[in-house]
Amino acid sequence: MPRIDVTFDSAGIPLAGHLHVPDTRAAGPRPAVVVGHPGSGVKEQAAGLYARRLSEQGFVALAFDAAYQGESGGEPRGLEDPAHRVEDLKAAVSFLTTRDEVDAERIGALGVCASGGYVLSATAGDHRIKAAATVSAVDIARHFRLGGDGTQDPATFQGMLDAAARARTAVAHGEDPGALPLFPATIEQARELGGEYGAEGFEYYCTPRAHHPRSARTLDWTSVDKMAAFDAFALIPLIGSRPLLMIAGTRAVTSWMSIDAFQRAVGPKQFLWIEDASHNDLYDKKQYVDPAVERLSTFFAEHLVETR
Repeated sequence: MPRIDVTFDSAGIPLAGHLHVPDTRAAGPRPAVVVGHPGSGVKEQAAGLYARRLSEQGFVALAFDAAYQGESGGEPRGLEDPAHRVEDLKAAVSFLTTRDEVDAERIGALGVCASGGYVLSATAGDHRIKAAATVSAVDIARHFRLGGDGTQDPATFQGMLDAAARARTAVAHGEDPGALPLFPATIEQARELGGEYGAEGFEYYCTPRAHHPRSARTLDWTSVDKMAAFDAFALIPLIGSRPLLMIAGTRAVTSWMSIDAFQRAVGPKQFLWIEDASHNDLYDKKQYVDPAVERLSTFFAEHLVETR
């Protein structure tokens, strides 16, 4: 499938994207899907895989790097700004409306992991998104406050807020604030700190399985207090009658967040459990990605219908 390197603007920051276009002929403009990447990820990883697979099913699909990350612009580097991540998705929709290959009235959005939460928020506020879907969705704010499985001691996040405050003061004094590390040095340490979920994240991002040099290993400390003021699920009822599909693995410790989000949706909604899949299995393992893509393709084909 042809892949076109593109750039577009998001509130003054240039974003780098990969536009995946089907190589089959079409009678006219096609339906399109914006695909958001996980926290710390880049477009060459899970988001790019899902975009490519959707293009094989006849959709134009756009994977892109979030502002401050990957090949996209923005300073400080490694900033995870939830509000801007939502803005990035809306900017991606705007970009797709300018493409001749795309039917501007048939645009959907897919979010993986943290982008699952961001897609829900973006869809709530942007009526151009006609259908939304998530894979291994999390609200990154809940993830940091409560942990992936929801059992983290609240004192942990309070300590992170203390560190973020010290970092802001350091910057004001012209000092290096350091950065928030996302991964320990070894997979054994990752397992000790975060159980199998932590080990799987390390394996995906820090080994040849899916390592990419532009994938974030640290975050700017101000990401923490920006997350404290964010709630990806608060506006889900505003999605209204637009359809929603949520996909999670039966072994995913994060699935409680997808369930929470799903229960808040007031319109037509579907939940697909992928048997035996963990959170990270749905990023790239074919036996789990295949059924997810099959349902996503059916979902978007059904709901991104031509109205003219």
